[in-house]
Amino acid sequence: MRIKFKISLTQWIFIGMGIGLLVGWVLPEVGVSLKPLSIIFIRSIKSIIAPLIFATLVVGIAGHSNLKQVGRMGLKSLIYFEIVTTIALFIGLFTVNLIQPGVGVDLQHHEDASGITGKKQTLTDVLIHIFPQSFFQAAAEGEVLQIVVFAVIFAIALSMLNEKKKPMLEFCDSLAETMFKFTGIVMKYAPIGVGAAIAVTVGSKGIGVLVNLGLLVLTLYIALTLLVLLVFIPVMIIFRVPVKKFIKAVKEPAIIAFSTTSSEAALPKAMLAMESIGVPRQIVAFVMPTGYSFNLDGTTLYLSLASVFVAQAAGVNLTFGQEMLMVFTLMLTSKGVAGVPRASLVILAGTLASFGLPLEGVAVILGVDELMDMGRTMINVIGNCLASVVIARWEGEFIDNYKPIEA
Repeated sequence: MRIKFKISLTQWIFIGMGIGLLVGWVLPEVGVSLKPLSIIFIRSIKSIIAPLIFATLVVGIAGHSNLKQVGRMGLKSLIYFEIVTTIALFIGLFTVNLIQPGVGVDLQHHEDASGITGKKQTLTDVLIHIFPQSFFQAAAEGEVLQIVVFAVIFAIALSMLNEKKKPMLEFCDSLAETMFKFTGIVMKYAPIGVGAAIAVTVGSKGIGVLVNLGLLVLTLYIALTLLVLLVFIPVMIIFRVPVKKFIKAVKEPAIIAFSTTSSEAALPKAMLAMESIGVPRQIVAFVMPTGYSFNLDGTTLYLSLASVFVAQAAGVNLTFGQEMLMVFTLMLTSKGVAGVPRASLVILAGTLASFGLPLEGVAVILGVDELMDMGRTMINVIGNCLASVVIARWEGEFIDNYKPIEA
């Protein structure tokens, strides 16, 4: 009997990383010469940014903007989502500034990196810059925040239409799905792009740079632990969440999310689990899918942490104002990418481009992204499960002594 072995994309990425590490270490000149292969991957990722952000935001807003239908529960959900994800962003920012895992990497500046420290912008300049004079110009120049502003206004206008909004909504939905498939195609090239990026980095900077990548992974898990201790547990206490029942119920979907690095893979089990502990079906059905677009606690924390890591690696000292603008940008751009493994890298690439930081950092981070993706995806799922219980409590509809009917 023949035994078939199937190597997953994740395993190929690790293999590519290992080969790149070996080439960069043993043959540093050859490693440096592989830079074009890394650039191809970076450019491919960059081409996804504008259409993906535009489509996901339009579908997310125009598809959930009927206030008569969403009502009080929708407003409470969005308030809760925004508060928690914003705190997560600041925890990521605090942790990466405290541990500074990027210091010493000495990542080479990308050609787009000029000007970030040389030009001082006033608040008026920043506000004016947020609004695009052309969507296509913003897309071509990688101005993510301008794309977001245009998409939000476009989605609000679209939601004001009646039947005429349906074709455009379907187009955007189809565009989003197409870009997710596009991302999947690009990711098939990832082992080569990642291997080349590691080879270039190790070949030019030495093998010691990998210590910083290990420190980046450790920093993320410290930050995720802080999120659980400083946010999730206090929320459980404030909203009287039955902790033992919640942990028992969320354990299996959390493991699924951790092992598959896909929030969508865990969604059906997570919804059933929350209903089994007393969250009404109508609340679970609204809060959890909506949370998958607007309540990505682990992903938002990771994005702020990774962005500053790249700045540290590039030797760019971001001011407090620049970090705050980065947080504001990530608050908006992190919405709508759940369920797609590593789609957060697209958002990270867009944010780096907007702040003139080297996109080589994305390819380097991708070498250890799988290890970080497992943790942040698990936290996304746990955060959305917790959100459903919180909203049920807030609405006064949580059933404390609920006993699920045996099938």
